[in-house]
Amino acid sequence: MEFSEETLRKQLSKYKFRDLTIEELKNVNKIYPNFLFSMDTYTFKDGSQKDLLNFSGTVPITYHGHSYNIPVRLWILDSHPFAPPICFLKPTVNMGISVGKHVDAHGRIYLPYLQNWSHPKSTVIGLIKEMTAKFDEELPLYSVSSSDAARQLELLSFIAKFSEGETDMKSKSQVEKEKKNETCNKITVIGGGDLGIACVLAIAAKGAADQVVLLDPSEGAAKGGIMDLDIFDLPNVEISKDFSASADSKVVVFTVNYLGNAQSYLDVIQSNVDLFRGIVPAITYHSQNSVLLVASHPVPAWTGSNSATCQTAAKWHHNSREQLANRAMEVLKGKGQRSLSVALSIADLIESILKDRRKVHSVSTLAKGCCNINSEVFLSMPCILGTNGVIEMITPEKEELVAAKLQNSASSIHDLQQQLKL
Repeated sequence: MEFSEETLRKQLSKYKFRDLTIEELKNVNKIYPNFLFSMDTYTFKDGSQKDLLNFSGTVPITYHGHSYNIPVRLWILDSHPFAPPICFLKPTVNMGISVGKHVDAHGRIYLPYLQNWSHPKSTVIGLIKEMTAKFDEELPLYSVSSSDAARQLELLSFIAKFSEGETDMKSKSQVEKEKKNETCNKITVIGGGDLGIACVLAIAAKGAADQVVLLDPSEGAAKGGIMDLDIFDLPNVEISKDFSASADSKVVVFTVNYLGNAQSYLDVIQSNVDLFRGIVPAITYHSQNSVLLVASHPVPAWTGSNSATCQTAAKWHHNSREQLANRAMEVLKGKGQRSLSVALSIADLIESILKDRRKVHSVSTLAKGCCNINSEVFLSMPCILGTNGVIEMITPEKEELVAAKLQNSASSIHDLQQQLKL
């Protein structure tokens, strides 16, 4: 809908500061006349909905000497201009989203200008100008080939149906491979860094898997280890960049970011969350019934997930918790890196899952309801693992000290989750 002050006045009847909003949008229309306005229903993270004004258009940028028009969509809240707009990229089918520090896998835009929004200093025109500046530095979209676009359409169609509860769909490759081999214990490890390579070696050494796929979709820095695996040509180990190589995996292991010197704890977890958004739909498309394990440092904060998130795995000895904690600190002090110990733990977890051992392992699992924990947080708890992952969580003994420590951990993780851009 083209800009019409009269129409906007009627549409924004429920806006708290209608006149201020209209006046600002008039200024936007003068500088960016290509933007089109409309009223649509916006769905918030908690599932609530509200009819909001939004406008779509293109932001002109220059990247490496070339001019581009970046399609965006801005939602204007009913408390505008005292609250910032909610901003998204609006890519066409031939465009892919480049996840970065200002854009997540869903195309939502995060900018310092939005975080520091303050009326009357902050304006929509100023916001669009910052988009131009930031997108000049880091292009948020890329062009995909026609074949890639067709695959993307197929994947988007699957994700839409999966979100609606149609989880019995299977890709053609899945149907064909199930006919050929219904009992293959296939494991996929995602990430070609030190931890990913260590996991591949540990799983192969364990001998529980029939096939191990190392999936490294990125152009990672740790190419030496991958070259070693290629050179030695380990039996039953495949290296690939294509997500289709993971099809029909019984277990998928995500190896994700660790806490580096230049990153904060929150930054690392946020980057992991963004990573999951981009990878999980593709993995789910090819392996709908797989058990997901996440190996990371720090352990990511997840909500509403069926994944068993693990950092290390150890048997639960309730009479020697203090000894176990002391021993762990001694081990960490005596070694420079932890990849091998985590990888061996991952291999142990996978063996319990593939062979339905129903052993007790310490893994991060949903702790809501345990020890009066009411928030959706994942804590490291003793759990019985089987073919479908976590079968049962073993409730800790009813000691006030134990309950207090778990509640304190849950509270800390919950507070951290509130700071994430989900």
